[in-house]
Amino acid sequence: MRGKVKNRNMVEPDFTYNSKDISKFINYVMERGKKNTARTIVYDAMDEIKEKLKVKNPLEVFDLAMQNVGPIMEVRSRRIGGATYQVPRELRPSRRLALAMRWIILAARAKKGAPMREKLATELINASKNEGEAIKKRDNTHKMAEANRAFAHFAW
Repeated sequence: MRGKVKNRNMVEPDFTYNSKDISKFINYVMERGKKNTARTIVYDAMDEIKEKLKVKNPLEVFDLAMQNVGPIMEVRSRRIGGATYQVPRELRPSRRLALAMRWIILAARAKKGAPMREKLATELINASKNEGEAIKKRDNTHKMAEANRAFAHFAW
């Protein structure tokens, strides 16, 4: 029988917001080991959120965006008797957060013609309002899980 993984991917809280989620988000934004550049992008995006929405704490917007984008269900391929089924599975919280971060960053990177901090800020604001590309991605994932509900009995 499998046990629980202890101390999985532990990160230190970031300097400015004292949040482990922001620290993890910075690591996701980072490319080619350039952490300072990633930090600058994320903090500038947070400042931009503060300016655009006139909020004191952009961390609330960030948390709301992560909560909105994080999917509840996803489909996993499972091979049974020579056939492959898309079996819907519920997600654990850590995977929800990881997917939410990944989808927001990918949606921001896909946009053209603006600095990354602006694209990231826009995507986070949209996600907090339940709009944008990352939300579409979550909805598609939920639709696939719903469409394959008939195969839920294969999940164990």
